Amino acid sequence: MQNVVLIIHLLLALALIAVVLLQRSEGGGLGIGGGAMGPQAGRPPLTGLAKLTWGFAIAFICTSLALTVISAQQSADTSVLDRIGVQRDSAPAPSLPDLQLPPAGGDAPLLPPRQD
Repeated sequence: MQNVVLIIHLLLALALIAVVLLQRSEGGGLGIGGGAMGPQAGRPPLTGLAKLTWGFAIAFICTSLALTVISAQQSADTSVLDRIGVQRDSAPAPSLPDLQLPPAGGDAPLLPPRQD
């Protein structure tokens, strides 16, 4: 099941790339250019490619969510270490050596005195 959804997901990604690249650049995406349309003009109606882009984008998001759900269901039982066969030991973690910290308070200077 996961392989089928993954193949559909990859095909949707390629189709989405192709449809976006086929569309005409209208400019004005960041407020730059935009042709003869003034600020009072409404948004132009969606073209067939724009509708196809929306459809591919929605389907791509749905397959992404489906792959996430499938993956979460499959990995809930075991961990990655169990799958690759790594033995876990129950020995305690090694402790860090005691650090020698300067005395608390204003006694010790942070930097040595300058020799000017």
